[in-house]
Amino acid sequence: MAAMTTGHSTRADANRRRILDVALAELLRDPDASMDQIARAAGVVRRTVYGHFPSREALISTLVDGAVEAVAAADAAGREGIDDLAQAVAGSVLAVWKVADRYRILVALAQRSVTMEGIIERLAPVREASTELLQRGLDEGVFVSPLPAPALAYVHEQMMFAVMEAVNHGLLDAEEAGRSAAVTVLTAAGVPASLATALVAKLSD
Repeated sequence: MAAMTTGHSTRADANRRRILDVALAELLRDPDASMDQIARAAGVVRRTVYGHFPSREALISTLVDGAVEAVAAADAAGREGIDDLAQAVAGSVLAVWKVADRYRILVALAQRSVTMEGIIERLAPVREASTELLQRGLDEGVFVSPLPAPALAYVHEQMMFAVMEAVNHGLLDAEEAGRSAAVTVLTAAGVPASLATALVAKLSD
């Protein structure tokens, strides 16, 4: 009996992961995709989708949770092993953008369902790591800002959202967006534009 339960649970988990993967692809293609469309694309009946996610909002909220986990992992990986603080900030932004670009349509969708407050809450651990890095930079004179580190970290986060929206609205090329975001974040922290551009170019090679 236990073996049957495990088999059923593994199949259910696989179904759930498939629905999430397909839902993300469908929503990127059509932000208004319905639960019916997602079910058809995933090759399951609508009841199966609703069995895992009671509403479209619940599905989007789960996708946002997954996106935040991926962003947190990318943020840590982008900074890992880099002693130069400006490079660490640039490395983090570039790594996060690679992940965030895949999820950027979720920001627009989540504003309708999860709310920006919900996303900002979920990103608290990433913001704390960024605050710590910025505080060290401010203390050492690598960064200069009229804002205290926690406020500067919040501004950096909002700039990333703004860059995503600029791409969504066709104001910025997605290929250039990661590098542009990294330079913008560094200059907002008081790093001269020429140095910021050179640092980001070096890390992008």
